[in-house]
Amino acid sequence: MDPITGQTLLAWGYQPGRWFTEAIAAAEAARQAGASETEIRAAVDRLVPPAALPLRALGELAHRLNIHAEGPDEEENLAQVERHMVELMRVPTVRAGAVMPDACPSGSAPGTIPVGGIAAIENAIHPGMHSSDICCSLALSVLREVEPKTVLDAGMRLTHFGGGGRKRGAQIRPPDEVMQRFAMNPYLQSLTSDAIEHFATQGDGNHFFYVGRLASTGETALVTHHGSRRPGAMLYKAGLATAEKFRRRLSPETPAHNAWIPADTPEGETYWDALQTIRLWTKGNHFAIHDLVARDLNAKVEGRFWNEHNFVFRKSDGLFYHAKGATPAWADFAPDATVLTLIPLNMREPILITRGRDAENGLGFAPHGAGRNFSRSTYLRRHAGVSEAELVAEETRGIDARFFCGIPDVSELPGAYKNAATMRRQIEAYGLAEVVDTIEPYGCIMAGDWIRPHRRGKKTPIAAQRLRTQDDAP
Repeated sequence: MDPITGQTLLAWGYQPGRWFTEAIAAAEAARQAGASETEIRAAVDRLVPPAALPLRALGELAHRLNIHAEGPDEEENLAQVERHMVELMRVPTVRAGAVMPDACPSGSAPGTIPVGGIAAIENAIHPGMHSSDICCSLALSVLREVEPKTVLDAGMRLTHFGGGGRKRGAQIRPPDEVMQRFAMNPYLQSLTSDAIEHFATQGDGNHFFYVGRLASTGETALVTHHGSRRPGAMLYKAGLATAEKFRRRLSPETPAHNAWIPADTPEGETYWDALQTIRLWTKGNHFAIHDLVARDLNAKVEGRFWNEHNFVFRKSDGLFYHAKGATPAWADFAPDATVLTLIPLNMREPILITRGRDAENGLGFAPHGAGRNFSRSTYLRRHAGVSEAELVAEETRGIDARFFCGIPDVSELPGAYKNAATMRRQIEAYGLAEVVDTIEPYGCIMAGDWIRPHRRGKKTPIAAQRLRTQDDAP
């Protein structure tokens, strides 16, 4: 048999492409080893790229709706969410989708998964569907014999909001197990310094340090809300780049923001491992802050748990459930899962402690919080003419609301979010979760508008006074 060339493959009916180089080499190696033509063709067949996957037709695959509008503002919000979900369901890897009561748009590109959106995916991980704030999550610690005000005061000293991480001398090293996993994963190896710098920090936006009392016992409870900071954001960026390479080959019709990494490839397995490592880092990030506070106050931690809501979960059906701002509501969603999860509403409302109901109509999920009813710009336009001081005073009446940088971020005030009573009604109406207790609010710390001074060419003021040093770490 003559040597195998590109002309040979063309004569056999194969369509040319970049894959020819690898296929010719494999075929020629097989020929030289004495393989028959049938065996050589079988070797080539294993390298033929799959046919490009087209988008589904509009409306071919429906999603499950667990929300109804209560008023004109919610109608507009829901209409935007629905437009995105209809496009999202066209992505060829999607097998099911659902929308939670806290749904709101999270991007303008058609088919961007909304906050409160869930997509069940076959054999693929979509970085764009867990978002850049990977593993955004909530953690609770019950602190014995300590007053809420002292916890809030400690939070202003010991946590860190805003851009960047802790400065040298104030950094807290993550657990050795986590750092070893960073060093072993190709996606995370370059992020070990970021993992240290950003540990025990909370970022900005809707992230918070909330203190209240359990309605059931009166005990003081601390709840933090934040994600994986720069390590997660950089993993997301790398994941999108990998997914784009696969998208161009597997499904050019799919929008870039919905590109995916096949889960059964080496890249998919490595990315999945990186997600689990980021999860461990984020859990440690929460409780590092809680432990700083407990040690500072000499307070005993009576109990704690946590749960994530921007993540990818795998169920026994083999599908990958991508949750963008949705809380897992089945008992064994993770090895460290408890039967309880947290659903915050806004800074002046109770945080709900819930037991999930694994509702089929919600694909096993519950809301992650109240969700925005207005974009930041819309909310600010609606209050044009009202002074910042007046708006903050009105929206935070009855609680001790603080902004870490010393400047309020009025776009994060309660009025920008969905009505808390509406959220509770719809959680019950759709059978998504059972409220078993609440944390009644005392006060809350948020980042504040730490960017404003930069726009004026000034340094950001830090109202947090000094940060704790490495020697103070737990």
